[in-house]
Amino acid sequence: MARYEGGCLCGAVRFICEADPFSQGACHCRDCQYMSGGGAAHGLSVPTDLVQMTQGAPAAYAKLSDAGNRVTRFFCETCGTQLFLRSAAHPDRTTVSAGALDDATLYAPHGHVWVHSAPRWHRLEADLSRLLWDAA
Repeated sequence: MARYEGGCLCGAVRFICEADPFSQGACHCRDCQYMSGGGAAHGLSVPTDLVQMTQGAPAAYAKLSDAGNRVTRFFCETCGTQLFLRSAAHPDRTTVSAGALDDATLYAPHGHVWVHSAPRWHRLEADLSRLLWDAA
């Protein structure tokens, strides 16, 4: 079983999770592009009940995705670091932002979703799966 620890840039929010991810990948939807500051948002999906906050509490922002699901993004209220994402379509799963991990080398993407929204300048790895959209 993998152990993930992480937090935000300023250190106000910290978390831990011991779980094998359901999946790991990059999302290219426009919402993720806004949140990542450009290209894809990279994350790993783990069981929601195994993500434990060890310091502080993240702020949340929710909106409907292009797929029609309510997506809640969790971030540090002080420094803005994106920490997690949860979709109402899969409340049992939390996507942990790869950039919020203390050891980002633990992130090993399996594929890309919403690739039709990817900017032309974003290079997609040829050996990873690609989905035009994701109903999640």
